[in-house]
Amino acid sequence: MARKKLDLVLEDVTIESVAAEGKALTHFDGAVVFVESAVPGDVVDIRVTKKKPNYMEGFVVKMKKPSEHRLKPFCEHFGFCGGCKWQPLPYEMQLQAKQQQVWDQLVRLGHLDIPPISPILGSENTRFYRNKLEFTFSSRRWFMKDEDPSTLSPEECCGLGFHVGKFFDKVLDIKRCWLQRDPSNDIRNFIREYTLKNGFEYFDIRANTGFIRNMFIRTTEAGDVMLIVCFFHDDPSRREGLFDAVLEAFPQIKSLYYVINSKLNDSISDQECILYKGEDAIYEQMEGLRFKIGPKSFYQTNSPQAYRLYSVARDLACLTGSEVVYDLYTGIGTIAQFVSGRASKVIGIEYVPEAIEDAVANAAANGITNCEFFAGDMKDILTPDFVAEHGRPDVIILDPPRAGIHPDVAEVILGAEPDRIVYVSCNPASQARDLAILGRKYTITAVQPVDMFPHTQHVENVCALKLKNESFN
Repeated sequence: MARKKLDLVLEDVTIESVAAEGKALTHFDGAVVFVESAVPGDVVDIRVTKKKPNYMEGFVVKMKKPSEHRLKPFCEHFGFCGGCKWQPLPYEMQLQAKQQQVWDQLVRLGHLDIPPISPILGSENTRFYRNKLEFTFSSRRWFMKDEDPSTLSPEECCGLGFHVGKFFDKVLDIKRCWLQRDPSNDIRNFIREYTLKNGFEYFDIRANTGFIRNMFIRTTEAGDVMLIVCFFHDDPSRREGLFDAVLEAFPQIKSLYYVINSKLNDSISDQECILYKGEDAIYEQMEGLRFKIGPKSFYQTNSPQAYRLYSVARDLACLTGSEVVYDLYTGIGTIAQFVSGRASKVIGIEYVPEAIEDAVANAAANGITNCEFFAGDMKDILTPDFVAEHGRPDVIILDPPRAGIHPDVAEVILGAEPDRIVYVSCNPASQARDLAILGRKYTITAVQPVDMFPHTQHVENVCALKLKNESFN
C-alpha cells in the first residue's frame, strides 16, 4: 500500500532560533518544527515533509516577511549546492549557534558536568578559507527548473562540481565556489572546458561507466597548488594532453598526480597516487615548522584556524618540558611536532601509513628528534603492552574522526591514567559520548569551541580533562 503524501502547510509562522544540522526551529500547536534555509525572525509558510507526534520537518514555501537579520546569499549556487547553508545568517549568529550546539551536546544531551564554555574562536576568513576541495565529474548533472534535458546535448548534460544533497548521483555544475581561493575556480573551469571540448566521457556513477571521475585541488597559504585527477581507466594520450595543457595554463601547480580508480566509490585512500610532474608534495608553514602535504595527507582544511586550534590544544596540555605526550590520530604529525618543543617525548599514532611517512619526513626536516610515529588501527596499536614499552603518557592529545574513539581505545587511555587529556573533536556529539566514558576517572576543566567552517553548522571543540585525585586501585 502506497504511503499517503503529506499535504500540510503551516501559515504565518515566525522562526524562533537556529537548530542542529543547519536547520532553524520554531513551534506550531505545541510541536517543534525544524525548517530548512530559514533565519530567526523570518515569517514564513512551511510545507511539512515529515510529521511525528512531537515534531515536524519542512521547508519554506513562501516568505511572508524576511527577518531583519537575513542576509542575501553571496553564492549563486546557494539553495542547490549542499554546502554553506548558513549564508543568510550573520556570522555572529552562526558563532552563537555553534556555541549553543556545544553546550547542547555536552550538557543538555550528554549530561556532563563542565566549566563555563569559553567564547568560540571565530574564523578571520569566512570566504575562501579552505585549502582542499574535491569536485566530481558527472554525466548526469543537476538540472534547474527552467532546463529541459531533452533539448540539451550530451556535453550540456555533464557537470563538474559538488554532489547535490540527498542525491548521490546528481552533481551541481559549479561556476564559482567561494570556499577556495584562486586559482581553484579557474583550474576547475579550464578542465571542464578542455575535457568537454576533447570528448572526455564524464563518469556515470549509476552505470559505473566513463573516463574521468573526480579531482582534488589542494592549496597552501603561500599560493602553491597540488592537483589530483582521478580516472576510471587509463588513456595515456588523452590524460597527458589534459595535464600538459593544465600545467601550461597554471604554473602555480607545483604537484600534479593522477589516480586510476576502477572501484565503485571515489575514495582514493586505498589507491595509488602517481606523480605525473612536479614535486611530490606541497608545504604549509606553522610557527617556523614546515609540514609536508602529500595527495593523501590529512591537514586541517582551514590553515589559519588550524594554528589557533593547535595553539589551544597546546595551551590546555599545560606542558612544562618534562612530559611524555601521546598524540593519537596524529595525521602527518602536526600536533605532535607543534607541542614537541615543550615535551620530553611525543608518540604519534595514525591509521594511514602514507601520513606517518610524511610525519617522519616532517620531523626530520624540522630537526625534531623527540617524536616517534607508528602506523596502524588505533585499537590495535594502542594497547597496554604498547604503553608499557614506550612509557606511560603524562598527557594524551587526541583528535579522532567524527565517529570518535573505539571503546577499546578509551579503556587503554583509562588504564594508562595520564595526568591530563586534551580531546579535540569535529563532532561534539561523539565527543560527549567519549567524555562520559572518560569521566569515570577524569574531570573536564576547560571547553573551547573553534569555528573551522564558516557558513556551515560544523564546529570544532577542544576539552581539557584532569585526572581525579581519588585512587583507582
